[in-house]
Amino acid sequence: GYEAVAQKFASIRRVRGDNYCALRATLFQALSQASQLPSWMQSEDFTMLPENLLSKYDWIKQWQLKEKLGRKMGEINEEIKEYLILLRKKWKNISEIEDPIEKQEACDQLFKNEEEEYNLYEALKFLMLNTAIRLYNDDKDGRRVPVFSWLLFARDTSNNPCQLMHNHLNHIGHSGGLEQVEMFLLAYALQYTIQVYRLYKYSTDEFITLYPNDPEEDWPVVTLITEDDRHYNIPVRMCQETML
Repeated sequence: GYEAVAQKFASIRRVRGDNYCALRATLFQALSQASQLPSWMQSEDFTMLPENLLSKYDWIKQWQLKEKLGRKMGEINEEIKEYLILLRKKWKNISEIEDPIEKQEACDQLFKNEEEEYNLYEALKFLMLNTAIRLYNDDKDGRRVPVFSWLLFARDTSNNPCQLMHNHLNHIGHSGGLEQVEMFLLAYALQYTIQVYRLYKYSTDEFITLYPNDPEEDWPVVTLITEDDRHYNIPVRMCQETML
């Protein structure tokens, strides 16, 4: 598997191994190649998401934020709004850096600031919840949804978005990472295609797996590498390395 990857990539950037590694690797790749702010992040609705969802779904108040001293339940709305604003700000700032070396340095710096970094993951998880709610409602209303959405809600532990939050999203980063079907959800939430070299699937059709399988043509692509679908690293291209 590594030999095959070496045909296209020169080296591997090791990603810190905790339960956030899939989010960390995906976000790092997205930011390091961002040249503009995604259109869905530019709308006013983006920062209103927590308020809009909480007004419809009372159970979101049980969202499990990373432990912070002095936080009261009920401040979820404001906290997540802050995280979404932070995500938009960082994405905008980094996408405006034209020099590839400076862009890489800005990404490295961001992922060394532990508090900001974990706040960004909370924003990503909330975007995943928002996407799950939308897909669940679309399916209930008879609209066409991607196949992974059926699989997501076919699990005993996530028959609906509330269960998905309680049994899966609340645990990401704490006691578990992203499962396969949640990689699809992350891809849809960011509107990015996540291409993964799954080394243990070498010489099978699943060696290079795309999330989603049939990506939108205009979605940017990020590439990750994994040995076990648990921990993700980042392959680095030769051309990128000479630029850096």
